[in-house]
Amino acid sequence: MVHGMGARMRGVLLALALAGGGAQAQAPGQAPAQGAAQQSERQRAPGFTQRAADSRLVVVPADMELFSISAGGVQEPRADWTEAAQRHFRAALVGQAKLLGTQAAALREDDMDDLAQVNALHGAVADAVFLHHAPGFLKLPTKDGKLDWSMGDAVLPLREKTGADYALFFWVRDSYASSERKAAMVAMALLGVGLTGGSQVAYASLVDLKDGRVVWFNHLQRVSGDLREAEPARETVEALLKGFPPAP
Repeated sequence: MVHGMGARMRGVLLALALAGGGAQAQAPGQAPAQGAAQQSERQRAPGFTQRAADSRLVVVPADMELFSISAGGVQEPRADWTEAAQRHFRAALVGQAKLLGTQAAALREDDMDDLAQVNALHGAVADAVFLHHAPGFLKLPTKDGKLDWSMGDAVLPLREKTGADYALFFWVRDSYASSERKAAMVAMALLGVGLTGGSQVAYASLVDLKDGRVVWFNHLQRVSGDLREAEPARETVEALLKGFPPAP
């Protein structure tokens, strides 16, 4: 669950991202092809180009939670929305079978009981990547603009359990304005005061299970998207996997 300092931190990150017009925006005067090439390069760790032909991929169940925003702006978890979103998300991933490759397999929810800490660690690492690697954010001089993060030996139990070479992780938080919040937004707008509604923040990471290195990363931060419905969920999955290195 996202509460307390963690939730506030992610709220700040989202506000910064939206104020900056989105972390994946193309630079002024930049050719589309050049911008796409640079974006693709930024998504990959130095030296990583593609997965090996015979490599195996395990798709980890998404760390996901959906919230309703009250009139006062408090985010309240909605288990029913989260359950529906997980269902739509899994179905959308099935539709990406060609991209993920024939050697890809989903990790069962039951198997996550022993690996929950690995999934939680991914959320923390992905937060750091988003904060320090996305354009317009807090750059780390030691990274030199490169995708250089690792989950370390913490991923080894996942490799031992599945025999996979790579793991694909997802972290998703989605929120929606309640009817009371929407009414408050309208009322305050008449007074010239803007109130925020819902937002969607998500990360996807491809991790090398031999050493824990994050070899590919993508993120979403936007005020659109709706994981409660199948078709918008499919669009979210497609957006998250944009630039994902396909199976050879």
